[in-house]
Amino acid sequence: MKNFYTLIFLIFMAFSISADELKNQLERDLQGIMTKVVDWRHFFHENPELSNREFKTQAAIVEALKEMGLETNTSYGITGVTAFIRGQNPGPLIALRADIDGLPVTEKLNLPFSSKVKTTYQGNEVGVMHACGHDAHIAVLLGVASFLAKNTDKLNGDILLIFQPAEEGAPEGEEGGAELMLKEGVFDAEKPDAIFGMHVSNASHGQIWTKPGPFMASAEAFRIIVNGKQTHGSRPWNGVDPIVVASDIVSSLQTIVSRRLNLLDSQAVVTVGIMKAGTRNNIIPASAFLEGTIRTFEDSYADQIRDEIKLIAENIAEAHHAEANVQFKVYGGYPVTVNDDNLVKTLSSSLAAAANGNYYEAKVPRTGAEDFSFFAQQVPGLFFYLGVNPLDVEESPTNHSPYFYVDDGALDNGVKAFVHLVEDFSNNFNNP
Repeated sequence: MKNFYTLIFLIFMAFSISADELKNQLERDLQGIMTKVVDWRHFFHENPELSNREFKTQAAIVEALKEMGLETNTSYGITGVTAFIRGQNPGPLIALRADIDGLPVTEKLNLPFSSKVKTTYQGNEVGVMHACGHDAHIAVLLGVASFLAKNTDKLNGDILLIFQPAEEGAPEGEEGGAELMLKEGVFDAEKPDAIFGMHVSNASHGQIWTKPGPFMASAEAFRIIVNGKQTHGSRPWNGVDPIVVASDIVSSLQTIVSRRLNLLDSQAVVTVGIMKAGTRNNIIPASAFLEGTIRTFEDSYADQIRDEIKLIAENIAEAHHAEANVQFKVYGGYPVTVNDDNLVKTLSSSLAAAANGNYYEAKVPRTGAEDFSFFAQQVPGLFFYLGVNPLDVEESPTNHSPYFYVDDGALDNGVKAFVHLVEDFSNNFNNP
């Protein structure tokens, strides 16, 4: 009987070791992988490009993947890159996604690899910066790819790498991002069984968190053009001042969330981010321009908010003898990012292990938005956050700030998270 129990124990141990082959190998290889990840991140951080213009970024990703022995595809999303890693053992097809575009932000960090790139955006000369951390996303996924490509003998199933452009939104009048990649057929030939994605954030060093169900908000831009009547600034009664009208509209838009929506049912944000009018201090201009964002977690709420914005803008303008033209989804829009409940349930322990226990499950969703949501509408998805503050810093500037800082030392938990998710999902898929 004793020999029987010994045999059972040995079989169990052998299975456990086999089940964690990728994780165990990663622990041995991690230091060397992270050296490359840091080098990649610094390169991409120093050379950011705006949405749908990531041509140098695309070329650098292709070069890195080819050096790993992978065949690349640049057919999707204008500047997107995809590649397959084929495991030597049967299993699922898992998609891993990283976004690759920068933002029109002038960097104010004084780093050896800070961005000095400038370009023209909406008619203005602007700096370009990876102020949302997409440089880290690219580097982490390249690190994961380099590891998995060398360990296909331990990989159950296949990996679809997706380096996706234009997550921050395609330029006006263009298509882009995850929506365009799907439209062009990125999932048509081989549809993944699941997709995983990551975003860095100004949170505790190496901390990982996620949430089942709605995790991030839907997002769309609205635009209001107020048409008044130009006149001399000394005689406002001879014209219709669109600046006063626009100011009235902005103030009243704040009552949509605070006074018109039932926040017990859902949450929402209405923010005006652009207000432009006039050319000279003594001229009342003919028009004023407003642009803002709508964030919700329910489609029905978004419909109500659009109705309220239109009602407020048009009627306030009319009361001032002006006109308001209201447009919605001027750059398209993103649906709510919804994490698959079962994936979070079965894989939260994988994320916790990757973060060495520094993991938590969020109770409320975030009002940021992600076009990962389009992928997660097609296949079960799990999106998670990784904190990249330095070890001794509790709070640092947030994403989209010119001071947003990524501590390279926190990125190893991102690499570990993807590898843990791949191995554990594959094992669960093969042994439900």
